[in-house]
Amino acid sequence: MTTEPTPIVLDVDTGVDDACALLLAALHPALDLRAVSCVGGNAPVDDVVRNTLLVLETAGRTDVPVGRGAERPLLESPVDARHVHGDDGMADLGWPPAALRADPRHAVELLRDVCREAAAENRPVTLVPLAPLTNIALLLRTYPDVVAGIAEIVFMGGAANVGNATASAEFNVFHDPEAAAIALDAAADLGIPVTMYGLDVFYEPVVSAELADELVAVGGRGPAELAGSLIRFQNARFERPASTIGDAGAVCVVVDRAGVRTEPLPLRVELAGTWSRGRTIVDRRDWSGDMAHDPHGEAPVRVDVALEVDGARYARLWADTLLGRVGER
Repeated sequence: MTTEPTPIVLDVDTGVDDACALLLAALHPALDLRAVSCVGGNAPVDDVVRNTLLVLETAGRTDVPVGRGAERPLLESPVDARHVHGDDGMADLGWPPAALRADPRHAVELLRDVCREAAAENRPVTLVPLAPLTNIALLLRTYPDVVAGIAEIVFMGGAANVGNATASAEFNVFHDPEAAAIALDAAADLGIPVTMYGLDVFYEPVVSAELADELVAVGGRGPAELAGSLIRFQNARFERPASTIGDAGAVCVVVDRAGVRTEPLPLRVELAGTWSRGRTIVDRRDWSGDMAHDPHGEAPVRVDVALEVDGARYARLWADTLLGRVGER
């Protein structure tokens, strides 16, 4: 476990599992949530902003600025995932909207300012994108000086082996593959360490229906009730007895790095393939031998790819945070 609070910034498209991640980032004592930026993805960006404000207000974190960012991918028309997350993008719970309002700055400007402030304080932030990487691509290419305020990037997206939006591609990268390629290239150019928490581990940390009921029973329209309600929604929609905390696993990585096994691997984003557009091509070959026959060479981008996770450990971390039990185990 980390011993000092880690300054952290989330980029989200809230989203049931983004909401699970926001609750963890807002409440865990090892994290210092500095800001949240919003981008269109699981839902249109205005729905994302509304959902994000509701989660933060429910968590009692009205001090955290929320920025409205990119409405659409850099090139493609936007798609959403309401079939997964509900018509409102966050489980159709019917909770009243938050009184909290978004920051007047565009999300990219908010990210810029927070990173520059972090650099001035000599407390660089961990940037955790849980959404299409549109805001992050714009940030790193427009304001490369923010590198001084970024310790690392831990993003949820991509996969070494599987897809979900298509047979090849994970949704966040598929939604804006150009942004993913730009963001990862920019991070490599600027020397920012990157960890990819992708579909290879995404589904492993799960919360049972019984634990969801325990969370809901806390009541009071507080963060535990919200968290349990989100899990209940997923269980009902997909007719299963337990559901993943999804994006929240990437936040768990920041809190408890020992719960995940990563391997530094070359990575490219496929931008042209008919069947494979948006695929993260993770090169797991042994490049110590003669690979001269490969006309492409080794990818210039190398990231720490999450390949195994202790799902039960991360699920406990998440639930204990929502139930106020951090440190009891």
